[in-house]
Amino acid sequence: MAIRLGNSCLNCDNLIEGDYCKVHEINVSERHTCDSFEMKAVLKDNPDCTTCSRYEGPTCAHPQKASPGMMCSHWAPQRAQA
Repeated sequence: MAIRLGNSCLNCDNLIEGDYCKVHEINVSERHTCDSFEMKAVLKDNPDCTTCSRYEGPTCAHPQKASPGMMCSHWAPQRAQA
């Protein structure tokens, strides 16, 4: 099975602050997608502890070792800020 990015609203360039679709003028979530979907042109290409949603949080698998430049198998991308 291939792994690919989903065509959900969270990966769409039309999503703005507050999970709001600027095309359809409604709030959306990761469950939504549409025919006006436009993939964000740039994805984060610097995965490490500082871009992990678990970094310095209670679900970090290695809180004593986690630091900038490091990465583990529990890495989870942070949600992009609009």
